[in-house]
Amino acid sequence: MVPDFLTIAEAAKLIQQRELSPVELVDSRLARIEKLDGKLHSFIRVLADTARAEARAAESDIAAGKYRGPLHGIPLGLKDIYETAGIPTTGHSKVMQDHVPKADAFSVKKLRDAGAVVMGKLATHEFALGGPSFDLPWPPARNPWDTTRFTGGSSSGTGASVAAGLVLGGTGSDTGGSIRGPSAFCGLAGIKPTYGIVSRMGILPLAFSLDHAGPMAWTTEDCAIMLQAMAGHDPTDPGSANRPIPDYRAALKGDVKGLRIGLVRHFHERDNEVNAATRNAIDAAAKQLAELGCSVRDVTLSPLPEWSACGMTIMLCEAYSIHEANLRRRFTDFGENFRDRMVLGGLVSGADYVQALRRRRELVAEFDRAMQSVDILMTAAAPSEAPPIDQVPKFALFERPSLTIAFNVTGSPAMSVCCGYTEAGLPLSFQIVGKRFDDATVLRLAHAYEQATPWRGRRPNLQ
Repeated sequence: MVPDFLTIAEAAKLIQQRELSPVELVDSRLARIEKLDGKLHSFIRVLADTARAEARAAESDIAAGKYRGPLHGIPLGLKDIYETAGIPTTGHSKVMQDHVPKADAFSVKKLRDAGAVVMGKLATHEFALGGPSFDLPWPPARNPWDTTRFTGGSSSGTGASVAAGLVLGGTGSDTGGSIRGPSAFCGLAGIKPTYGIVSRMGILPLAFSLDHAGPMAWTTEDCAIMLQAMAGHDPTDPGSANRPIPDYRAALKGDVKGLRIGLVRHFHERDNEVNAATRNAIDAAAKQLAELGCSVRDVTLSPLPEWSACGMTIMLCEAYSIHEANLRRRFTDFGENFRDRMVLGGLVSGADYVQALRRRRELVAEFDRAMQSVDILMTAAAPSEAPPIDQVPKFALFERPSLTIAFNVTGSPAMSVCCGYTEAGLPLSFQIVGKRFDDATVLRLAHAYEQATPWRGRRPNLQ
């Protein structure tokens, strides 16, 4: 019998040793989806027949000695902004519910080439911004730790399905925190890689200069395995970085002793004050990292509202430019949350957008100066545990400065890492940030922290 919860690394080892069949693994996930997703709504579309066919092909290849690596035969889910050939890609929106792409997204093709089995398309917030919404063709995903709670967004279905063990990993996108937010609220490991490491070609855009694509999984090791497959230069993406991709999984084995960590305490203690449980968990994480041999000291950056205002202005303007035509023609076909947030972009002047771009250059230069004296930054990933799903304000994005968008502004690798649970059993998380193109160090530190703490041994109790 296949366990309810397996990591990618665990399943890959069993598959390689012929102790677990990809067909058995996929069938077990399909049964779990059938049993649980009626409560979680993490899937928009389950691809049972094609998943079984891909699993049979993987099993046949492996039996013939054609093992492709640790994703071969592993069931993954795709956020429904990743285009899939011949399969609808909707952005969780009525506006695109009939959109059937002719080709896979670049990163989806890379995952398939690595042998991954695509289980289906996962819920998101409408066009990766408008949610949680209750007026769309599909309901919002719910948090498996407590289904009355919010998953975070916008990679909501990925957060829910991975935490619940419906898939072993999934894809996310992150324009202002959409990988890190759901990872924090659902207790996952989720990395927003350096801008340009993973191609955005074939992924529905939100804001061209802030969009990142990346993996979400239960462990840092699983994220490293997925990122290895997803990363790589794509000449059709003008933002794609043409540089060598390191061995992310091998880098996990490196020592963290001597790493210099800058704790951006003012972001979460003053600029966007987190609750007591989150603050205590972050303090404990900093202490744990010090015990692992890292040096931890406070670092001060510009106040968080400046980073957030810069990022939000850019995001709204770039997103409005993408959706303006449909907003004019089909305004009521969008959900209320998306359209009411998005029209704000039409009120921002060209001068304001240019000034935000100028301020971005200054903030990036400030970040680079700060990183000369440290290897890693850490701060909060979310202000609290997951709130009730029906109590998320429409304009929550603008009511408090974002703890995550600063590192979309800089394009740096940034990762959410679980650092404990509340008394009610809801996950808590902190954020690790690295220098651009030093994703391997972010993963190495996150992995060392996970290995030194018990948090990865706890999973949602789902009936």
